[in-house]
Amino acid sequence: MPSKTRTAKASWEGGLKEGKGNLKLRHFEMPFDFGNRFGDDENATNPEELIAAAAAGCFTMFLSSLLEKNGTVAEELKTKGAVKLEFGGDDGPVISSIALTLKAKVPGIDDTKFQEIAKEAKEKCPVARSLAAVPEMTLTAKLVE
Repeated sequence: MPSKTRTAKASWEGGLKEGKGNLKLRHFEMPFDFGNRFGDDENATNPEELIAAAAAGCFTMFLSSLLEKNGTVAEELKTKGAVKLEFGGDDGPVISSIALTLKAKVPGIDDTKFQEIAKEAKEKCPVARSLAAVPEMTLTAKLVE
């Protein structure tokens, strides 16, 4: 079976709260730190934001494929991913849910068939499958004109 390996790099200097890190992907590099992950700092990214992007991106591409196989190529698919990180458990922070919100322009499909295909994409995209340990993954999909 053919395969593809993707990589990213993370570096960190210092302790947890005062330390600073850097995340590097092939075409993206961004700092991350405690304040952004657990506080209100908006000047860096965090692992959960990257998971939200990966979930939204993977779902959207997979949905595009399924819609094309159905003979209803999408004009536009816009997906927002939201990852909820909860604090306070004995085992530390945990991702408790992922929510995908989709607005789609898909000519020639009725809402029932669209919802069926969108649900299949949410369940079968590779990123969603790898995140199966997350207790809840929801999808709100809306056809727009």
